[in-house]
Amino acid sequence: MAKKFKDLSEREILALAISLEEEDGKIYGDFVDGLRDTYPATAKMFEEMQEEESHHRQALIDRYRERFGDHIIHIRREDVKGFINRRPVWLARPLRIGTVRKQAESMELETQQFYERSIERIADAGTRKLLGDLALAERKHTAMAESLDKHMTAETRREEEASGRRLFVLQIVQPGLAGLMDGSVSTLAPIFAAAFATHKSWDAFLVGLAASVGAGISMGFAEALSDDGSLTGRGHPWIRGAVCGLMTTAGGIGHTLPFLISDFRLAFAIAVVVVMAELAAISYIRHRFMDTPLVSATIQVALGGALVFIAGILIGSS
Repeated sequence: MAKKFKDLSEREILALAISLEEEDGKIYGDFVDGLRDTYPATAKMFEEMQEEESHHRQALIDRYRERFGDHIIHIRREDVKGFINRRPVWLARPLRIGTVRKQAESMELETQQFYERSIERIADAGTRKLLGDLALAERKHTAMAESLDKHMTAETRREEEASGRRLFVLQIVQPGLAGLMDGSVSTLAPIFAAAFATHKSWDAFLVGLAASVGAGISMGFAEALSDDGSLTGRGHPWIRGAVCGLMTTAGGIGHTLPFLISDFRLAFAIAVVVVMAELAAISYIRHRFMDTPLVSATIQVALGGALVFIAGILIGSS
């Protein structure tokens, strides 16, 4: 059963402080491990903070031994009421830099407040001084965590922004673009085949809706099951799958909606314009995020779309 903080003895407070510093050091170690490849400058800062936590822990252990001997009683933060439950964000891969910084700020602030409250409950002068020094150190860590961006040089900031951009492209843009291309191109044939076979807008709309939703579900599962992201750094598989599936559906729905118009010729004309806009958007995204030359991207996407479009018309007209 968890104890109230006001009921802790000096021995328990020191043992708890040792446990807190050990836990924080391990968490910072996980931050370093998760950020080293993508955000090396921030990883270095957390590595320095981890080393300081180790020094704090050793100072607390030395003080504990002076006061109470070698056996350190086992007490953890969850054994004391009042501590905030920490979400294990350090287990996620890849780590998100904003989440890590917020977690570090919260950790340091909580530990700082723990030391400040502990001083009020301890009479021994040596222990009070040690806890006061540690509270001051944690206050500095809190300020550092709040302003990690300010400690970076312009070059470091550019490097980390580039790393963040690469992760965004890898985890969001690539699966989204794959879905958008599949949804926009693969659904052209069944939609326009149905349109030319029946010359009825509603029939074309139903076929387009079914093709878009079906393709979205299929692509979403295919992307989610392709890999778990642990080795490739592509992020959580179900997030990638959701992005890919939604963009696939969106790509097909775009040129399906015009067929809600009862006038078939008008619906067809608008659908063609929408298809052209979709292909242009895909070309620009490939150029913007995948570093593909704009002319090359446009030719590639337009050629693929045109072939599928012609196939749909020929099949529907046969």
